[in-house]
Amino acid sequence: MNSVLIIGSGIAGMSCAINCAQKGIHVILASPFPSERSQSVMAAGGINAVLPGNGEGDTVESHIEDTLKGGAHLAGTKAVTGLCEEAGDIIRYLESIGTVFSVDDKGRPAYRAFGGQSHKRTYYCGASTGKQIVTALNMEVRRFEAKGIIERRLGLCFHSALIKDGMCYGAMMYSEAANRLENIYADALVMATGGQNALFGKTTGSTQCDGYAAGKLFEQGVILKNLEFIQYHPTTMETSQKRMLISEAVRGEGGRLFYNEVEERVYFMEEKYGPNGNLQTRDVVSREIWATGKDVYLDVSFVGKKLIDERLPEVRDLCRKYRDIDITREPIPVAPSVHFFMGGIAVKNEHETNIKNMFAVGECASIYHGANRLGGNSLLAAMYGGRVAARALAGRESCGEHPLFERELEEAQAKLNEMADTKSTFAYAHIREMLAQTMQENLGIVREEQALTKGLEKIDNYITAAGKIHYDNSVLQYFNYSLPGILTLARAVLTSALSRRESRGAHYRSDYTKSDDSYKYATLISYDNGKYRTWLDTEGEYES
Repeated sequence: MNSVLIIGSGIAGMSCAINCAQKGIHVILASPFPSERSQSVMAAGGINAVLPGNGEGDTVESHIEDTLKGGAHLAGTKAVTGLCEEAGDIIRYLESIGTVFSVDDKGRPAYRAFGGQSHKRTYYCGASTGKQIVTALNMEVRRFEAKGIIERRLGLCFHSALIKDGMCYGAMMYSEAANRLENIYADALVMATGGQNALFGKTTGSTQCDGYAAGKLFEQGVILKNLEFIQYHPTTMETSQKRMLISEAVRGEGGRLFYNEVEERVYFMEEKYGPNGNLQTRDVVSREIWATGKDVYLDVSFVGKKLIDERLPEVRDLCRKYRDIDITREPIPVAPSVHFFMGGIAVKNEHETNIKNMFAVGECASIYHGANRLGGNSLLAAMYGGRVAARALAGRESCGEHPLFERELEEAQAKLNEMADTKSTFAYAHIREMLAQTMQENLGIVREEQALTKGLEKIDNYITAAGKIHYDNSVLQYFNYSLPGILTLARAVLTSALSRRESRGAHYRSDYTKSDDSYKYATLISYDNGKYRTWLDTEGEYES
């Protein structure tokens, strides 16, 4: 291939861009904001790998098994095997380009325990691993920019893909500064647009990751997968703006969850699951916190100020800044919050979608995590997925002559202009607020049919309202045209959750509390002119 358009400049997008550039493929790396503002910067805990001599008796096979088990065996063995086998090389590569990992007293990269894993294998950079990796990758991207192989385009928002006869030829992008759309043509399109935080309002993630890209592609014929599997991180702290993540690293360093009963602490996770109870998988811990019906706290003060200052300085500073809590002396009030989306764009083992020459990597792609993600596997999947997609792209021929999409561009621009001339007293933001409330209430940690059905009815009302207002002069134009796609995605998520009549991983139904082997497959969903169709991937076409 001669050229690739990558949308999204977080870790997954940059990993793919660098690997494409190394293979001589010209890359256009487009995003609304610089990489330093991507959600990847917020990743705190670490990145999983099995390195020789880690002293824990760990093996790659154990990492594979933990990942498959943690995902309730919905992730494909082939995909997960590749992910885990290449993890060590990814750590070494990151070190080679300047990622500053924390080290032990012998100067070797340090690692710690994370939930759901049989061994300690999470390598980290204090509690700012994502920030360190973004910084290192960004320097590599700039090196290829200087050579003219990577072209960075900032200030561009995704509008729609350029698709004809089942093949992708690039994307239509919107510039807020110029208030216009433009077509960017390429031999292939790679989506690296993150998760769907805006569906739920206040979460641990960035609202830049709003799910619009997945929703629009869904409307354009792209199949989505496993949307019902939404990970709640068990330990987050309330602030006025968002839920602040209290990294799993705190529990990895010995932090203990408890609630107060009269004047006595009840360490409920340890009572139920034993000494390692605090390091159960995130879905288990979240449900147990929810089930207590009480205010829950996380205490790490007993490990000592020295260890906290050395290994958890970011968590220490975060608690002090936002809640005036000194974690060397006081416990942290915590509660579960939406954190990660295992579901997204359905991709095959080379990260290609059902549309030829359209790929997806990172959190927007559903492939490695099955029904639940292990902490430390998201950064690994972002790095690895970018590599895999780049390898596939390097093996493809250029598409040569391609159709022009000038008529589509003119029609889309005319629609945007029409929005700008339309006045509305019904605020766009009001629909977004109602959507978030509906999703939080009807698709929480524990779900059941009546609530899911009620949620669908509400979303249908929002879709009708959005079709009538279109324009809100208090927000940027992107927020106006993105609303219908976001609502379409929200309806797909609820539809997928309603169709899975069992409990598995992060999807827990109070009306179907057991796992059912007849559902031991990925959920696929498609869209056709307002109709949603779900089915199980019994043929294994999308292996995870």
